Amino acid sequence: MMLTPRVLIYPNTIFWARPSAPLERLWGPLGAAWRSPSRAFSLNSRTGKPMPAVSNGSGLWMESLRTTGLEASGGVPGKKCGTIILSAEELSNCRDVATMQFCANKLDKKDFFGKSDPFLVFYRSNEDGTFTICHKTEVMKNTLNPVWQTFSIPVRALCNGDYDRTIKVEVYDWDRDGSHDFIGEFTTSYRELARGQSQFNIYEVVNPKKKMKKKKYVNSGTVTLLSFAVESECTFLDYIKGGTQINFTVAIDFTASNGNPSQSTSLHYMSPYQLNAYALALTAVGEIIQHYDSDKMFPALGFGAKLPPDGRVSHEFPLNGNQENPSCCGIDGILEAYHHSLRTVQLYGPTNFAPVVTHVARNAAEVQDGSQYSVLLIITDGVISDMAQTKEAIVNAAKLPMSIIIIGVGQAEFDAMVELDGDDVRISSRGKLAERDIVQFVPFRDYVDRTGNHVLSMARLARDVLAEIPDQLVSYMKAQGIRPRTLPAAPERSPPQSPTRTPPASPLHTHI
Repeated sequence: MMLTPRVLIYPNTIFWARPSAPLERLWGPLGAAWRSPSRAFSLNSRTGKPMPAVSNGSGLWMESLRTTGLEASGGVPGKKCGTIILSAEELSNCRDVATMQFCANKLDKKDFFGKSDPFLVFYRSNEDGTFTICHKTEVMKNTLNPVWQTFSIPVRALCNGDYDRTIKVEVYDWDRDGSHDFIGEFTTSYRELARGQSQFNIYEVVNPKKKMKKKKYVNSGTVTLLSFAVESECTFLDYIKGGTQINFTVAIDFTASNGNPSQSTSLHYMSPYQLNAYALALTAVGEIIQHYDSDKMFPALGFGAKLPPDGRVSHEFPLNGNQENPSCCGIDGILEAYHHSLRTVQLYGPTNFAPVVTHVARNAAEVQDGSQYSVLLIITDGVISDMAQTKEAIVNAAKLPMSIIIIGVGQAEFDAMVELDGDDVRISSRGKLAERDIVQFVPFRDYVDRTGNHVLSMARLARDVLAEIPDQLVSYMKAQGIRPRTLPAAPERSPPQSPTRTPPASPLHTHI
């Protein structure tokens, strides 16, 4: 008998079984993070029932089946008697994004001197019976009859693609100290919500403790669904299939704070036995992202050095020495140009990012039809010197088809880089907010494997720095109203009984 377990995956997530060890390891994508509710599982070799997966903590792979095969009931332990084929499928409803709005009526009064400051918390139910927060609404101040703003959420985050899975909603009264007061809760499902505004989508908010204590207790108010709509979103792979090219540019820090390249303590030291931090970071990221550029010609720039013959300081010089064409052939070409520059330029300073950001933004601005998307990798060791100018350059670049990756090497403090990352607070310049978050920063030291296993540590580095690129590309395309040139088939609006398998358009998709 052939068993074919199906695994729900996300449009931007690709994984594959390692051929040399079928089903023993599931390899995670290097450029896309594992995101719950995606669930890896294994089958008990004796019972055939699902078992929890075990992660090694790196997120790179998960042990999914430790046995070499299936054992026959009552047979010889350890004897292989069959094969399981694991097929990864992208379900059509995983593309859907649900947009909805809620209001409430006559919620319980929780504040002594006022009414309540209510907000909703949505939970997705998991297979093991637990719940995971998937959305919080904004707080509506001093009202018992709030009308919350419309919000959108991927269906995969709301119910993992299972239309009948329980969705729990809790209602709280916001408190400044964080000890929010529980008002009550109700449950629903995607299928019920999809009915839209109707008598079926008026929910009683119930506080279980009050219900147990008070016989005459009815509810703590009601929550009503005002509107519900669903649309299919385009994914990163849709744009890649449609021909979008990733234009990769690297910019390397040549400031004196890196140390004398001829000394082993320098971050630029060229050891005959191993790559330095700059080369490791460049290789880890470049070897993956190069597969999304058809010509494999990558501009490579340096900044913070004095150039021969006159000692002019430059923050935007080509590593290959060609001012007209700074492109290098492949990652090996970039490394060759990098090593050549170390022998010909003088490390100096300061650490200015704005010129290289502006350089790539200028090129990105030339093609904004969705056929090209630029990614700038900056590798640096120190504190940025032109923070104000860099912020302005990033804010201006945020409206362009462009993303920026910053990898910090060495032991310096990188507080300014975290600020540029903008995950917590969107960066601004002269009162203007960046339209999108386009910067991802990671410190290289967090990925140094003290056991000397650079393969795994650099794979983790690449995974984390590239994790945001798919969403950033899609966010730009969506903001500009650009659809993929080759659209996928329209998804069904009802839960598919037997989803069709969607094979990758290219083996390259396993890289990101």
